[in-house]
Amino acid sequence: QLQLVESGGGLVQPGGSLRLSCVASGFTLNYHAVGWFRQAPGKEREGVSCISHGDQKTYYADSVKGRFTISRDNGKNTVYLQMNNLKAEDAGVYYCAANNFFTALVDAIKGTPVNLDAWGQGTLVTVSS
Repeated sequence: QLQLVESGGGLVQPGGSLRLSCVASGFTLNYHAVGWFRQAPGKEREGVSCISHGDQKTYYADSVKGRFTISRDNGKNTVYLQMNNLKAEDAGVYYCAANNFFTALVDAIKGTPVNLDAWGQGTLVTVSS
């Protein structure tokens, strides 16, 4: 069973930083593209960023470009999301998801309904002073 576990969420002040981690269990992430999504209370889930497995191409939603950085460490079977200059509107539950195809994850980030291979349970990010 493909399982993903997110960690690193917490409470941060506006302008602060957090680094989220997504670790795979039961399979290797090395051959999967991985994406991050978030959902704020009362809002629909939205795509944040994704990274391919081979050449590590990246894609970002406009709302986070220049502030968030996605990266991966295949040796640790982990994908990271470095979030800087956090804003109140960045708050929500952050989920990672894996899929064989990077293009499918990009479509999902853009909002196209796509069935992805695996999802994590989420980690909560709160941005408040």
